[in-house]
Amino acid sequence: MRNTRVLISGASIAGPALAYWLDRYGCQVTVVERAAGPRPGGQAIDVRGPALEVCERMGVLEEIRAHRTGLRGMSMVDDDGKELYSTTEHTASGGDLSRPDIEILRDDLASVLLSAGGDGIEYLFGDSIVSLAQGPDGVAVTFRRGTSRTFDIVVAAEGVHSATRALVFGPEEDYLRHLGGYLGVWTVPNYLGLDRWQVVYEMSGGIWGGMVMSVRDNTEARVYIGVESDEPPARLLGSRSVSEQKRMVAKWYENARWEMPRLLEYMWGAPDFHFDAVAQIHMDSWSRGRVALLGDAGYCGSPMAGQGSSVALIGAYVLAGELKTADGDHTAAFAAYERELRDYVAANQRLALANKDRREARRALAGQEPDTHPTNIQGSFYEVVNSYTIKDY
Repeated sequence: MRNTRVLISGASIAGPALAYWLDRYGCQVTVVERAAGPRPGGQAIDVRGPALEVCERMGVLEEIRAHRTGLRGMSMVDDDGKELYSTTEHTASGGDLSRPDIEILRDDLASVLLSAGGDGIEYLFGDSIVSLAQGPDGVAVTFRRGTSRTFDIVVAAEGVHSATRALVFGPEEDYLRHLGGYLGVWTVPNYLGLDRWQVVYEMSGGIWGGMVMSVRDNTEARVYIGVESDEPPARLLGSRSVSEQKRMVAKWYENARWEMPRLLEYMWGAPDFHFDAVAQIHMDSWSRGRVALLGDAGYCGSPMAGQGSSVALIGAYVLAGELKTADGDHTAAFAAYERELRDYVAANQRLALANKDRREARRALAGQEPDTHPTNIQGSFYEVVNSYTIKDY
């Protein structure tokens, strides 16, 4: 295993976590990332169950806790801003506040993981893989900036729209299952004066409404919007620019009330605006030859599962551990990685489908009570979350 040359594509959550473990096990690790630097923005994500133990073994658990959103609760409002519901027991984004789960901004978690890896990991920001050729002794990789290098193993941790997955396994449409919705998120000033608080605004029809939550010790806030649409991502998103995506959101929300008009005004200048489909990735195999998939690139559960980051952290730990156990034999390690995690991944993906069905059933009920748990963070959820036991490698 020592001195095995590994290229990881993607520097968000799964990639830096895998880089940490592989560097610890003696590999020569390179991480390539299309963005010019660590990507800003993104939604609040959760570290739960076995993923907490993975972070503890990495020595970053306390630092992650220090960056938690620290929400005290949530409320729900109508078009006029009248409060319909309020609680300090849970939030729509993070669930039960009495549990040890850690809700943290995606970019804050990525920053912690990047720092944890240390100086032994090579990062290539502002570059990407444009082609690769597998041979008996390695993978010849050509990068967008024109350089070429050979690695023993390549791991794609690029997210649901993985370009490396498309190069090796074929077009995204073969693996992506759209769940009928789209989500957007961006940063705004905390002009509402929220104090570690979250406000949900529900609308009727095909618009999910909005949510705003204070973050980073109330110095800023993140806005979330959602839209129901069965239009396939390839057609709705296609090659649309960020500006075109913002115009779509503005059109969908042109009749929104409460604070949405002002929140949409901030959207136009938000550099971290992100908009994407609610979708899953289903594949018969997470590897082909010397190339493996990690996290959302291979088995995205969608935001409806509430487990994407936790599963990615666990996946990084397991993939690195199995490579260590197999002494770098990628064939044996990739097979063991799948055997170890496939059932857990499938169970988490089913959570998303159950939450989708639940949301649709509630919206179909006339005069329904406010849906105070947009994701079902309840007993059955945690049975799945805690159904995997971390191994020692």
